[in-house]
Amino acid sequence: MHKVFIPIFLFSAVVFARPAPTQESTAIDAAAINAPQTTPLAPGAKGSAVARAQILLDRAHFSCGQIDGNYGTNLEKTVAAYERVRNLPSDGKISADVWKALNADTAPAIVTYTIDPHDVAGPFVNVPSSMMDQAKLPYLGYASPLDELAEKFHASPGLLQELNPGKDFSQAGQQILVPNAITMPPGEAASVVVSKSDSSVTAYDKQGHVLAYYVATVGSEHDPLPLGNWEIKGVARNPVFHYNPDLFWDANPHDEKAVIQAGPRNPVGVVWIDLSKEHYGIHGTPDPAAIGHTESHGCIRLTNWDASQLADMVKPGTPAILKE
Repeated sequence: MHKVFIPIFLFSAVVFARPAPTQESTAIDAAAINAPQTTPLAPGAKGSAVARAQILLDRAHFSCGQIDGNYGTNLEKTVAAYERVRNLPSDGKISADVWKALNADTAPAIVTYTIDPHDVAGPFVNVPSSMMDQAKLPYLGYASPLDELAEKFHASPGLLQELNPGKDFSQAGQQILVPNAITMPPGEAASVVVSKSDSSVTAYDKQGHVLAYYVATVGSEHDPLPLGNWEIKGVARNPVFHYNPDLFWDANPHDEKAVIQAGPRNPVGVVWIDLSKEHYGIHGTPDPAAIGHTESHGCIRLTNWDASQLADMVKPGTPAILKE
């Protein structure tokens, strides 16, 4: 995605007495997610134990993108990164040792949240795929209260629905079960490294320790990542996007230059972290489920929540190393 130009809870712990389902179960069960796990997991697994691992990794600032209970490639890369930092065999599988480290976080993985009036206020809109049609909208908001709540808690809409069968997500005052994804910020980043081969963004402190790891969408064959040593120029929140079809190889030939208004479903999401390489930045996304699974127009795309967290960690002059 090319450069934008712009002049960006109520919780309570849930206590469950029911035992966790067996590893073979692929159902999403709040009691099982809150129960400490020890059984190893590998790519291809599904269910509550996977969701628990995703939540605990997210709380440790190792983000696999959406929390959805599926052990796919994003989670595999995130687990491998977590293992490397802890000097464990980096195979992307959740071993008993990985569980031991994750389970050291004793906060409940699932908590109760009371839907706030702001969560259901909107405006909600079904954002069209055409840039020309997007340019007609005054605001590119969430599609529904469920869409907004899922993003607030770093989850897929499907996972929230499985946790809350029959609940009305459009009703303020309704209590729902959500991932306990709100944690203390990681701290100030001394540098940011974008890895093309790993499709990730990693923030480091002054001592070279990992502060946060995020699965990302990084460049494409048509718009490769501009490898090299750059720096952060600044951060724009809730950016307006200036669309220029001349900069997009796959643009509709009938498209014209257009201004696309702000909103979480704006082409660059809720934040743009500007790089010293012209037309390039690290930014959010209108489609969190696609992170790590699609291509970008040369830029580095994160979920909105990860991009927002990273934006709080950097400042003008922070080194940004884009590597193979």
